[in-house]
Order: sequence, then structure tokens, then C-alpha cells
Amino acid sequence: ANVTALAIGPNGHLYAGSDPNGIVYDISAQSTGTVLYDSTLPEIRAIAVDSIGTVYIAAMGGAVATRTTTGTGASAGAAGPVVASTPTVITVTEQAGMKVTPDAARTGTSTSSAPATSNTAVVEVSGVEKSAIYRIATNHAVETLRSSKEDNVFDLIVDHGAVLFSTDDHGRIYRLAGVGMHKTALIAEPGDGETTRLIETKSGLYAGLSNPARIVAFGAEASEPASYESQVHDSTSVARWGHLQWHGTGSGIVFRTRTGNAARPDGTWSAWSAPISNPEQALIQSPPARFIQWRAEWPAGNQAEINTVSVPYLSQNSPPAIHSITVTSVTGTNTAKAAANASTSTAAYSVTVTDSGEPPSTTTSTTSTQNVSRLQTTQTQISWQADDPDGDKLVYTVYFRAEDEQEWQLIRSRMFENTLLLDPDVFADGRYFFKVMASDSPSNSYDYALETEMVSTPVLIDNTPPLVTLGTPARNGMVVELDVDAADKTSPLRLCEYSLDAGLWQPVESVDGVTDSPHERFHLKLENVRPGEHLLVVRVYDSANNAGLARVVLR
Repeated sequence: ANVTALAIGPNGHLYAGSDPNGIVYDISAQSTGTVLYDSTLPEIRAIAVDSIGTVYIAAMGGAVATRTTTGTGASAGAAGPVVASTPTVITVTEQAGMKVTPDAARTGTSTSSAPATSNTAVVEVSGVEKSAIYRIATNHAVETLRSSKEDNVFDLIVDHGAVLFSTDDHGRIYRLAGVGMHKTALIAEPGDGETTRLIETKSGLYAGLSNPARIVAFGAEASEPASYESQVHDSTSVARWGHLQWHGTGSGIVFRTRTGNAARPDGTWSAWSAPISNPEQALIQSPPARFIQWRAEWPAGNQAEINTVSVPYLSQNSPPAIHSITVTSVTGTNTAKAAANASTSTAAYSVTVTDSGEPPSTTTSTTSTQNVSRLQTTQTQISWQADDPDGDKLVYTVYFRAEDEQEWQLIRSRMFENTLLLDPDVFADGRYFFKVMASDSPSNSYDYALETEMVSTPVLIDNTPPLVTLGTPARNGMVVELDVDAADKTSPLRLCEYSLDAGLWQPVESVDGVTDSPHERFHLKLENVRPGEHLLVVRVYDSANNAGLARVVLR
């Protein structure tokens, strides 16, 4: 184990913190010591003791802490009002004598508060925090004053009944005070890096920082104006700004804002805005942009506190995107036609002959013959893939026009689904274009709603089967030959086949060897056809899968 922190109490006891077991020892005499506290975190980073013997301990992840540099990339925005809140308490107090100003190393519009640059990453242990501050009373009761997975606490000191502690998050220095010491106030932000050491003297507070190494001195009196610059907030897309909102105690604080589209403030950012001091007239005047930063300014000697600052904004609306339109034929149950066909019958005459060859007393009767109908039919399905980068709800409108037409005809409006089924009979055979319009109006006001449209490639609709004509069969013994002529007005033919006496379908090649044109000829040669009647059915498909049939009785 390593000794990582030491402090002397008013009773003369030496308190020692260790690493990597995270134990605080109470050493009362030479070779005499007890375990005061065993932390769940591996390193006791700092110990401070007040005048009555209360022990304050800062613990952190210890050896698992590593320094990394990362970048924040662009990301898609979400539409709708968003409030970017900074809930940290920002305090300037006369008692503390803190002078809150930007680090002298930062000049002009350059700042190190952008979250897209340097971070201290800690390999976290499951179930524990990155850092914590404990208070151990004189009766050895332990209370956790603060715990965080966002930063590491590097040092702490007791200051006039409060505790100051420093972190690795932009070197921030906080004050723990108030009833029960549960109010956390940010009193200084020196800049990038870690504030690793704090020392208070009669002349003021000194802070030692690393990455980069420097020492910052804070005056003993708030005799000069002070300011605080927030971190840069990323609205994820170009945004329009609302009214700056803040809450706290006191008055006299002035706010300014600036915006830009670079992650770090630079020369492309807007200048700091005119001062904002009246909450009733706090509309942010900085131009629309993706990133925003605010600055609070205190006059000399001002004691005001800021508890929260909020920046409402509305991200710029992005138009919907339509990626594809698909028009296909799908098979479904034609219940309406099936019901109509099932209720339709035809009257036919039946003649009965008895074994004596004489007709019965009643020679004719009427019987009912039911039609056999297809229960499956095809429908035209129009579907499309669309989305919205802001996650807005979309509404669709669908149009069509024939290839030789100029005006679009409305099929359906105010659709929230991305599939439309139509009876194919509503379209005559031919080539058509389909247009889908997507609008994000359900999620945006009329003035800011956007829409996108896409037109399909030409779609061939063919609902008419080929016309099949059979020539006169020629029989030569048990061989029957005949010619087949098939034609389709809209699409090429793709298959010809025949069935003899309701047998299996057999393919037939076209005379030219390839079935690929709207007009084809076929020659059938049937062998081993026994004498007598035989039913021959020829079926021809076009490329739209329509089937034309013809039959002939072979004798």
C-alpha cells in the first residue's frame, strides 16, 4: 500500500490515507493506529481536519485514472423545444474572497470550455463512483457529502466552516457549505486540466494545476469585476434561441452570449452579445448556430449568486427523407368476388336414360350448377421507405400519372402508413409514375413544416392476360401436332405450357427458341396419344404473371 494523504487534527492525531486499499488511519502515537474509515474507492486523495476535529476525506479511482484526449463528433438533432440547463451553482462571495475570472492564458474569443476537446477518463469499477467526499464526525459517524461519476476530486481544504475542493473537470474549484454542508457552489474554473492542490493563506487562495502546469492566485477581496464563462453547449444542429433564464440570489449580474458552428469558439463565432440583465427582456440576440456559450459578469464587490442558467432553443427543422418507392403485385383473398361468384348459379338441363332405353316419366329436370371461382386475386401494393432526421412524425400523400400524361392525380392523402393497397383494375394497362410526398407537419407548425417528394421509376401495369390461339390439331397415328399463337398488348411473354387430360403442366419452347417478346409462336408435338377424345389446355404467361388459356378437344 502507499500513503497518499496526510493531515494533523487539533487533538494531535495524524490521519493518513492509503492507496490502493482506500483506508484512512487514525494514528494517535508512535506505532499506535486504528482504521478510521475503509472507503469503497481505491485511493484516499486528500484529508482535511477542521478546528473541532471533524475529518473530511476526498477519495477517487486512484491508479485507474488515465488522461485521454477525445473529440465530440456531429450528431443528428431532435426537433422541438429543448432546454439546455446548467444546474451548477455559480457563486461569488465576499467571505471567500474569490475572484472568478478566466485564466490569463485564454485571450480573445479563444476558450477552453468546449466539451469537444480534453477530458480526464477514468476506468470505472462497476458499482462505485469516480470520486467522493466523506465527513467523519468526532463520534466517528460517516456521511457522504458528495459523490460523482463525472469528475475526480484531487484536493480539499477547510475554509471558514466550509470545504473547498478541486477537480479535474476544467480545473473547477467548488465550495461545500450550507445546512448540512450539502450546497455545492462553483467558485472558480481556471481552465483545462486538473486543479491538483489548494492552499489558502491570509492573502488569498492558491491553486496548482496540471496539464498544463501552472499556478493560479485568487485575491483576498472581491474588489475587481468578476466573470464566468460556461462550457460550450451543442444543440446538435443549427438552432434558434429563446429567452435566457437564470435563478439565484441578489442582482446586478449581466449575461452575454455568443454562438458559432465550430465546436470551440474561434474567429468564426459571433461577438459577445449586448448585455442581458432584465429577465423580462432576455431574448438571446446571438445569431442561429449549432453551439452557444454564455458569460456572467459581476461588478466589483457584487455578492449575487447564480443557481441555474437555462438556454431554451429550437433546433432547425430538417426535411424528411424518402429512400425508395416500390410498386408490386401482392396476392390476397378476394372475398367480395368470391361471395358474388358463390351466390351465382346457372340452370342446366339433365337428360336421364333408363336401362330399358326409355326415358322416365319425367324426362327433364333443372339442376343447379355452381361456378368454381378463384379465391385468390392480386392487388397493387405501393410502399415506400422514409424517415425524418429529427424523429418527427410524418404524413404522406400519394399521386400517380400515366407516362403520356402531364398532371398528377391524387390517390390518397393524410396517410400515416407507408403502404397502400389498390385494386389493380383501377389502372388500365400501361406505364405509370407514382409520387410520394412526405411532410413533418404533424410535429411542426405550419410555418416551419417541411416536405420532401420522390417519383418512382416507370412502372408497367399489365392486368390483361395474353391472347392464346390454337391451330387445328393434326393427328398421325398416336402423334398429334398443332400450332399455338400467343400475343400480349402490354408486356413480353415469358412462359408457355400445356396440360393433357388435366395432367401435369409441361413447358413448351417458342419456335425461335426464346420466349421474350409480346408475340410468340409455339409448336406442340404430342406422342403416344391414344385414340379417343383428349382435352388439351395451353397456358401462356406474360411478364406481369397474367395467364391466358385456350383449350381444344383432340379426337
